[in-house]
Amino acid sequence: MPVGNQVVSLPQIQETTAGIQDLTFLHMGYKGLIDIRGDENEPLIHPFLQIGDTQIPFKSLVWNRLGNWIPCFSFQTEELTLRGIILTPVEERGFLVKLEITNRSSKPVNFTYGLCGRWASSWHCVNEDKMLSGEKHCYQSKWNHGIVFDMRCGTPMFAFAPMADQECKSTFETTKDMVDYRLARSESLATGQNCSLTVYWGIGFEEVAAVTSAKEMLRQGYDYELSRTLKWLDERALKFKDEKLTRLYNTNLFFCIFFSTGITLDTEELVLVTSRSPRYYVSAAYWDRDSLLWSFPAVLDADHNLAYDMLLYVFGRQQRNFGIHSRYIDGTVLEPGFELDELMAPVLALERYVDSTGDRSILKKPDVRDGVSRILDCLKKHRHAAVALYNTFLQPTDDEHVYPYLTYDNVLVWKGMRALAHLYPDYRELEQTAQKIKSAIEMYCVKEENGKRFYAWSVDLNGNYDIYDEPPGSLQLLPYIGFCTVDDEVYQNTVNMIRSPRYQYSFSESRFAEIGCPHAPHPWILSVANSLLCGRAAHCAKFLHDVKMDDLIACESVDENTGECTTGAAFATCAGFLCHAMKESKEGLDQVYEE
Repeated sequence: MPVGNQVVSLPQIQETTAGIQDLTFLHMGYKGLIDIRGDENEPLIHPFLQIGDTQIPFKSLVWNRLGNWIPCFSFQTEELTLRGIILTPVEERGFLVKLEITNRSSKPVNFTYGLCGRWASSWHCVNEDKMLSGEKHCYQSKWNHGIVFDMRCGTPMFAFAPMADQECKSTFETTKDMVDYRLARSESLATGQNCSLTVYWGIGFEEVAAVTSAKEMLRQGYDYELSRTLKWLDERALKFKDEKLTRLYNTNLFFCIFFSTGITLDTEELVLVTSRSPRYYVSAAYWDRDSLLWSFPAVLDADHNLAYDMLLYVFGRQQRNFGIHSRYIDGTVLEPGFELDELMAPVLALERYVDSTGDRSILKKPDVRDGVSRILDCLKKHRHAAVALYNTFLQPTDDEHVYPYLTYDNVLVWKGMRALAHLYPDYRELEQTAQKIKSAIEMYCVKEENGKRFYAWSVDLNGNYDIYDEPPGSLQLLPYIGFCTVDDEVYQNTVNMIRSPRYQYSFSESRFAEIGCPHAPHPWILSVANSLLCGRAAHCAKFLHDVKMDDLIACESVDENTGECTTGAAFATCAGFLCHAMKESKEGLDQVYEE
């Protein structure tokens, strides 16, 4: 169960124990994610309850999320009820854990409770995880009259520190490889009485920054931090007729916002990533497609200001390498390889922003104008000498193409040319370029088999083509993009082919029937979003109501029979595209449950 805010992510809260396995943050200087972890025996932070000398095991925890985001848990012993909440307050550099205990018995109960845990290791995460080799320190600090943890590699790398709202006994033991600690408070409750303890955790570059981050939340108080965060969540939430879809939408929306965007600890810059969770297999790096075609529409639906800041980052830090497979958060190349869909993503996001907000001021930003020029210059290098089609090296799955001219990718170029003609008076001639692209697609990318015309997936202009589809850039989306209508015969023939039982990756006869591909040969959640956007609301309503995914959070693919995650857990940008598709299809989804 993950939770997070703009700075801190808690990607792995154990539902069986309420243990916080790790905490993560983004770091520009290290080009990615830093992950502070416990180990397999002890999480980083773990609530505990002790009566006498006996530690009470947490059993049969009951979980829910306040505001469809904030994790809360409870459990009971014969005498006591314990309730906990793990809150990552918005716009704070840290998080808090509150524990509340009630005596349900007929006699007084003495007990000790609080937080304990183990800092076992720290990791640098960008696709692959590498353990950091700096020195771990834990010590008493005059700044919080408690303990502070920090990592040093010659100079400080980061620090984190707790501050409690009640007096606690702080103890710790440091060895060469790990730090074990305990924050404990003893209480005696009469029948019906209750008590609570809130521990605020701050992070920062070093001791003072970490402690004062915790102190700021302590001064504001739990009630303030909770109410402000719930208000923030409520302002962005959406309600569906079906309670399950409401929960699924909002949890995925907040997961998208807080795990596909983030503010770096060292430079305080907003950056975009595939996922701030190390559970996602290519975490903490930037893809134009993932951030701008998938997460951006959902963010724009919910928060125009954040969407604006996303575009400034894209046309600032990232514009130098537009269209290159993947990059670090500082804009430098991670994985080389040209992708046409990624090159066009910034233009399509820019048009979407202007059309949604009416704010044209962003078009005048020097970085935006320079970025558009860079995209047009790059396009010239990939245009066929005689035909208005553009090649790509990698497909939307990031796998190498079969033939260089992809129908879907060229539809994005067509859309992008029309967008620029619409956005900028001095690019109006690109409307003619768009028309030439459309004509070329209809001439070279439309094929015929068994008397039926359809869109090929890719062609080489020498007569070769393939029948195929990829959820990250599906031919199902052509009407959504505006290239054709849903009832267009060529489009209908195409969809029927790739959704047919005869197509290897259709999964059309499975319980969870959506398209997959060799990259992950199971139904993709992106394909559910594609289906929603092309009008298959009734089919998708049942899929979404029954699917488990990654504990209701979007993943890359699910098992076709159980609906459980098979690949790509904690896929934050995919969560965004799913939410956008659900919002666009809300009327159709609600109608299913009205009936």
